[in-house]
Amino acid sequence: MDAKNISRIALGAMLITAGIGHLTFARKEFQAQVPDWVPLKKDDTVVYSGVVEIALGATIIATPKKYRNILGKLTAAFFTAVFPGNISQYKDRKDGFGLDTDQRRMARLFIQPLLIGWALKSMKK
Repeated sequence: MDAKNISRIALGAMLITAGIGHLTFARKEFQAQVPDWVPLKKDDTVVYSGVVEIALGATIIATPKKYRNILGKLTAAFFTAVFPGNISQYKDRKDGFGLDTDQRRMARLFIQPLLIGWALKSMKK
């Protein structure tokens, strides 16, 4: 197995794990990332996004090679769509996942572009 496939499978596994966390052990932590302007209840938003992450992760692992490029773009779009939650957590100074200082919350903002790049690179043809 080459490095690109290992990276792709690791991304899928990470998303599945995060999705399970949304539904179980990290549910409250994820609620800290839901901006107040989202028109759904925070818990509902966390549950829905968790289901999407599980589905996306499983699809990343199982999808045939010919669909991976578009799936990489969809995954990058997902990471882009949830980025306002990271910004909101920083702006509103909400603690979650050990992000209990402005410096830690700011550092988290720089992880999202890395996730976007990971999605695009690991699934590029």
